[in-house]
Amino acid sequence: QVQLVESGGGSVQAGGSLRLSCAASGSTFSRDPMGWFRQAPGKEREFVAGIHWSGRNTIYTDSVQGRFTISRDNAKNTVYLQMNSLKPEDTAVYYCAAGSWGTDWSEYDYWGQGTQVTVSS
Repeated sequence: QVQLVESGGGSVQAGGSLRLSCAASGSTFSRDPMGWFRQAPGKEREFVAGIHWSGRNTIYTDSVQGRFTISRDNAKNTVYLQMNSLKPEDTAVYYCAAGSWGTDWSEYDYWGQGTQVTVSS
């Protein structure tokens, strides 16, 4: 079993930055691919970024390309999402997930509880 806990969310002004963390426990983490999703009020769950277990390969949805960076530190059992140049449309609950690194949420096996990110104008 993999347990995931997100942290680092909060409220920022447009143009600001946040770094989200996802701490894993309960099983071996280092060879799990990981992804980040988000869900804004009234909208569908949206893929944000994914990372291969090695950290070598990453993918991003077009709307965050160039602004967000996913990374992982397997020694710390932690995945990060660095978010720069934040926009109001980035406001959402952000979830980390384990078991895949693709865009389809149904491919993932484990989910964190989510952390709120609010970007104001």
